[in-house]
Order: sequence, then structure tokens, then C-alpha cells
Amino acid sequence: MKKVKLIEVRSELGAGTRGASMGIEALRVACWDKGSDYFKRFNSISVPDLNYTLFDKDVFPNAHRIDSILTVQKNIANAVEQTISMDMFPLVLSGDHSNAHGTIAGIKAAYPDKTLGVIWIDAHADIHSPYTSPSGNVHGMPLAMALNFDNLERQINDPAPETVFFWNSLKKLGFEGPKLAPEHLVYMVVRDTEEPEDYLLSKYGIRNFTYSEVNQKGIPQVAQEALDRLQGCDFIYVSFDVDSLDSKFSKGTGTPVEVGLTVEQAKELNHLLLQDPRVVCYEMTEINPTLDTENTMAENAFDILEAATDAILHRESKSTAI
Repeated sequence: MKKVKLIEVRSELGAGTRGASMGIEALRVACWDKGSDYFKRFNSISVPDLNYTLFDKDVFPNAHRIDSILTVQKNIANAVEQTISMDMFPLVLSGDHSNAHGTIAGIKAAYPDKTLGVIWIDAHADIHSPYTSPSGNVHGMPLAMALNFDNLERQINDPAPETVFFWNSLKKLGFEGPKLAPEHLVYMVVRDTEEPEDYLLSKYGIRNFTYSEVNQKGIPQVAQEALDRLQGCDFIYVSFDVDSLDSKFSKGTGTPVEVGLTVEQAKELNHLLLQDPRVVCYEMTEINPTLDTENTMAENAFDILEAATDAILHRESKSTAI
């Protein structure tokens, strides 16, 4: 039975709003309030975050703090790769969603010859590059890094050579070339996108299960269809951004969006997806308690985290019993 290892990443360098670095502490408070022993049950390591550089002047307008983000992602990739090499399951709790590319780089470094599928549960597509991003916030770019996409067809920015250097370094992190093919990316409830992102989704036929589709078909069918779509993949990574929840449940996140999952739907979705034995890594991200009252977001997220972890442990014990 594989042991779960918690990888705590407090970096919020990629976010536009400050405070996501406190998300893990908020989860711990939620755990304590619930009387759970969750954080005692699993070994955890903390990846150095470089959040102190947020006080320095930012010199990368098209990809804010991309120099520090590269350093953080190298550390994340190393932690994930080592965890997998020790035959443990990396469960990543992270500040902002840019960190997810470091996770993907670590999975690819551990399995360079295997085909990776990604299920991205999020209100946003996160497929911008420094050439297309209207904000320059790197948490909108992790999938473009993994896919090796610049999307020059929809270029609106002319990033400086230093920015391009760090961008190209990030795209190469953990693995030369694309870590992921567009047909092996599945979105869940993405509903807040910009035109350059819509262009890529249309061009490559990237699947997005909309919220209306989720409601119409039900969570079990949507989860199964997502996994079936990735049947050609050896391994799967599931990334859960709490803003996939409807904004009435997700005040405590930097970019809440209306018409999203309920907490119960998110629990069921994560639980069902993580029962697939090909899932080798799970990430939860973008909890920002500074935007919240009474730690509601983290309390909801902790319930989802428990359901997800239970699925991982149940799956492992089930598969070893065969």
C-alpha cells in the first residue's frame, strides 16, 4: 500500500492577490476545528517558497516574478520526483496554481517515457503565456508551460529577453519538450477564459466539461468520461483549484467565479477520479484565507481533501488486496 506524502508549497508568487501562502495554515486550522488527525497521519515536507521576494521590485511585467518562480518550481519538481521514486504518493498542497507546473515537471522527470494525462478542475484555463497574458500573473500560465505553448498566433505582449529566457527555462523544467499533449488535457468546469485561451481550446479540441454538463449528466458519468478520454495515458495527475467551486462557497480564493461546483459535488468528483489506479499525484491550490470570513473556504476545502485522500488510500488498499 502506497503511503501518502504531503508536499507543502506556500509560494504565492504567481498570484495577483496576496494571501494564498496562508492556505495551508488555514487547512490546518480547519483540520483542528474538525477534531481530525489528518496532518498527524502523513509525513510532510515543505518546499522553500521565496515569498520574501514579493517585497522586491518586480521587473517582469509580462510574467511577474518569473525568476523566483523558476527556482520554486525546480524545488517542487525535485520533491515530487523524489517522493515518487520512494514509491509514495505525492499529495501537493500549494499556494497558487503556477506551482502545478513544478508538480507536472516532477512527475515527468520520474516517468520520462510514460504518457501523462492531466485533469484540471478549475474556473480558469491557465493556458496563457507571457505573450498573451493580460495580467502577467503566472498562475494563469502553468498549462502553457507543460504543453510548451507560446500561442504566438494570439500575441498581445512583447516580453523582454530576460522574461523569455526564464519562460523557456520553465518549459524545459524536468523534461525537454512538451510534458503533455493537448488531447491528454481534460478541463472540469472551466468558465472564465480570455480569447487567446479560447483559441487554443478550439484549435486543439481540448475537452472542457462545463458546469451545465456536469449537472445534466451527474458527477459519476462526467468522472468516468474524463477518465475514458485519457485511456491512452499511463498516468494521470489531478489538479484541484478551489475556485472551481461556485463563488458562494469560495470567497476565500483570489479569483472566485459564479456558477461552479458545490462542495458535495467537488467531494464526489475528487473521490471518484482518485480511485483510478493511474492517478499518481493530486494537488489542491489557491486557498486564500485573507479574503475569507470564519475560514469557510479552508473548511470546505478540507472536507474535499479528506474525501480525496480517502479515495487514494482506499484504492491502494483495494488494489493490493487483489
